[in-house]
Amino acid sequence: MPLNLEDLSFDLASLRAAYAAGTPVRAVIAEAMRRCASDAPHAFIHRLTDAEIEPYLAHLDGVDTASLPLYGVPFAIKDNIDLAHIPTTAGCPEYAYTPTQSAFLVQQLIAAGAVPLGKANLDQFATGLNGTRSPYGACRNAFNPDFVSGGSSSGSAVSVAKGWVSFSLGTDTAGSGRVPASFNNLIGLKPSLGLLSATGVVPACRSVDTVSIFALTAADAQAVLAVAAVPDEADAFSRAAKPFGVDFSAGPFRFGVPRPQDLNFFGNDAAIGLFAQSIERLHALGGTAVEIDLTPFLDAARLLYEGPWVAERYVAIQDFIEAQPEAVFPPVRTIIQGGKTKTAAEAFAASYKLKAFKRVCDAVWQDVDCLLTPTAGTIYRIVDMQADPIRLNSNLGHYTNFMNLLDYAAVAVPAGFQGSGDAQGLPWGVTLAAPAFKDVPLLRLADRFHRAQALSLGATSATLADTPAINTAELPKGSNTAGTVKVAVCGAHLSGLPLNWQLTQRGARLLGAVQSAPEYKFYALAGGPVQRPGMVRVKEGGAAIDMEVWELPAEHFGSFVDGIPAPLGIGKVKLADGSWVSGFVCEAVGVEGGTDITELGSWREWLAKNA
Repeated sequence: MPLNLEDLSFDLASLRAAYAAGTPVRAVIAEAMRRCASDAPHAFIHRLTDAEIEPYLAHLDGVDTASLPLYGVPFAIKDNIDLAHIPTTAGCPEYAYTPTQSAFLVQQLIAAGAVPLGKANLDQFATGLNGTRSPYGACRNAFNPDFVSGGSSSGSAVSVAKGWVSFSLGTDTAGSGRVPASFNNLIGLKPSLGLLSATGVVPACRSVDTVSIFALTAADAQAVLAVAAVPDEADAFSRAAKPFGVDFSAGPFRFGVPRPQDLNFFGNDAAIGLFAQSIERLHALGGTAVEIDLTPFLDAARLLYEGPWVAERYVAIQDFIEAQPEAVFPPVRTIIQGGKTKTAAEAFAASYKLKAFKRVCDAVWQDVDCLLTPTAGTIYRIVDMQADPIRLNSNLGHYTNFMNLLDYAAVAVPAGFQGSGDAQGLPWGVTLAAPAFKDVPLLRLADRFHRAQALSLGATSATLADTPAINTAELPKGSNTAGTVKVAVCGAHLSGLPLNWQLTQRGARLLGAVQSAPEYKFYALAGGPVQRPGMVRVKEGGAAIDMEVWELPAEHFGSFVDGIPAPLGIGKVKLADGSWVSGFVCEAVGVEGGTDITELGSWREWLAKNA
């Protein structure tokens, strides 16, 4: 049966299947253009014409559809990010310029087969979290046009939620890649700072900006990140991905939740229940909630607009705003011109405060793997936002403004729909956050959280359940790597035993209980301040020994091994399934004077027998 393009979901898996079945790329892109032809929400500033799209389609002529990771995938670009030969306005017609080449990361996406569809609307100069501050029209919510879409990456989010494009690029300084995701039932990835190049991006606050990714699923966001996360020598703020360490996403994990007195839903009672459900959902996924004091995080957040960082917004467009202040939206002009009077002394004083806040905030990662907060406590009608633009916009950033200042990664994920109140029927979301370079574990956990609900994709009729989950068996190329070592233990390092702290204090995580291959003799060694066993591999007379496999950050593996006393050491241990893993082994001479406990096959059994 021929594919009905009108019913085609633009998630990446569905597109790959359509192309594999022989659907022409030009037919898919034509369908994408048809869908956004009547742009009632004001999502786009510029939609590419057929002639402007043709070079990108010609690039795909004769190409094997399976050879490019983003073959024929339509995407939108926030209009503060350059696309060659298309004006970049940053939401201000008088500021517009036409670049001769695309932003560095846009080049990576196009080379991978993605097809740009248009430049998306935004809060002018990426200053705002609501989507109403644009001379191209207030961008309206994908579910109810009376409500804000969230900003500043408003059009980027709405174009994905409507099913017009597969993914989009936004930017995120104070929450602009997360708030619109929450309001439009999307995944919003705010990557670690520097992972995505800013070459060809109009800055807001250069030192704390990042390009963000909106997608229908976490798997799609990860696929885009894998292509886009390429170090850029031309960007002084670019950083290569570092190993993310232990992957907490599959559980068990510990997640921080704000104390009740730190939560503010700004009168939205429906959101209170949805957040409580989110906590329970993480419990069901293997998480343990740990209350944290959000005060230092909120104190850090206030520095972004109340402190000298607003001077970065002034520096970004200093010449323009001095020459044409009347061209800038009044709320945006008020904020940006407020940075003009900030002094170097204020900047240094605030940077010292931020360092102190970060020291306090970072201490939370000793107790939790990730942090769960609302993305935004509530949502507002457009008329209300325009009547009170500064205060209500500030409310939307309550849980988002601190993330980049503190150098954390974050993923906004849908958490259901509001069942009562003024915003009944609108989506609501939460954010998962962790230290920098934890992007992959966050996306994996977000995927599990997202799939624990029966939700649609954005504002479309397609369902999340019909899309594949993230494949955790392989890491995305070009993105973070784990950087861990698996270690099998059989004695005092087992869970709950005296030396287990040597693993847990190094950030190790228990992967599970296993048995060795039945090829080992097992001894209770003589001497030592702590009772210890020793395993010796033998040709005959061996047995399977109870063990645990732990995942240890590679950076701490050396110090762990260095603390192991003779006659023990780390070598390769064969497990019952035939695989080999680093684990405790013992020199043959070390078992002299020890007790053969092979028949027990378990150090815990020996301890119980000799208690």
